[in-house]
Amino acid sequence: MVLEDIFKPHNASAVIGTCDCFGVQDIRIIEKINSYKVNPYVTRGASQWVDLHKYYLEEGSSVQACFQSLRQKGYKSYGTRPAPQSVSIFDLEPTEKLALVFGNEHEGISEEVKSNCDGLVHIPMLGFTESFNISVAASILLFDLIQKAGKYNHPDFYLSTEERQNLRLKWYRSVVENSDLQEKVYKKTLK
Repeated sequence: MVLEDIFKPHNASAVIGTCDCFGVQDIRIIEKINSYKVNPYVTRGASQWVDLHKYYLEEGSSVQACFQSLRQKGYKSYGTRPAPQSVSIFDLEPTEKLALVFGNEHEGISEEVKSNCDGLVHIPMLGFTESFNISVAASILLFDLIQKAGKYNHPDFYLSTEERQNLRLKWYRSVVENSDLQEKVYKKTLK
């Protein structure tokens, strides 16, 4: 999940909660004009269970830095935009690692982001409104893609046992007071 320059922090926080519910671990936040601060009342604790990667550069492009990271990790990126050249969510198949890119509430994704995406995707609308709220759109897209992903049996769709253990250890360290001392005592009991 990638969020570009979100204007209203509660919208980004709602997306973070949605990502946690669907098991999406990595969320990238591109900060250009707007910096993002977690709204704990909206995330309901989800922000402590996911990994937030923020991209802000005073010089250079935070967009380029984010997309370079995605490419290095083997992601194909789809910007969310209701446009004639975009593919319907019904036609997007999760046959490879995907990153969904959402723009801000006023402008959508920027032209710079659009030019870095591998494609565009939209949710077909039946009414007159052009698009859903960002958190609603994220929910619909993630639900659809996760339902489809099950039939592909991706070997790395779920975290490995080692990745789960490392993640649990990271979480424990963040919630347990004096975790470093607790670990030392625990390791002594293993000897």
